Amino acid sequence: MSNASADWSMMLDSTAGGAAGSGLGRIVTGVQDVEQCIAIILSTLPGEDALRPTFGVDLMRFVDMPLNAAIPAIVAAVTDAIEEFEPRVTLQGVTVAPDSTNPGHVTINVTWTLALGAVVAPVRSTSVAVALSTGVA
Repeated sequence: MSNASADWSMMLDSTAGGAAGSGLGRIVTGVQDVEQCIAIILSTLPGEDALRPTFGVDLMRFVDMPLNAAIPAIVAAVTDAIEEFEPRVTLQGVTVAPDSTNPGHVTINVTWTLALGAVVAPVRSTSVAVALSTGVA
């Protein structure tokens, strides 16, 4: 396996397709690395990474909060976390939508561009489904 990229990570099974071991020994680079890192930020609770105790976003604090109050708070928390922990992107927006087929779940959509200075980069979007036992709005 050869890698010339300065930005890379080990591939997670969820990135590879979800099957156990499907990401084993594989890497992600470039845009795929950024997408994977955004998903990692959204799925990590602060304190889970002992070397970076503030890394992640505490989405569990919104459990049992009415959706009409939880959604804007989730947008703010995700925005803060992406801006703090993923300097390779310029955040374009964050939306949160309840999953109509799976009560207690929301989908967080992060719209971003690569932070390339004066170079115009295409707008990209990363969606992450999150299980929350939120109350009914």
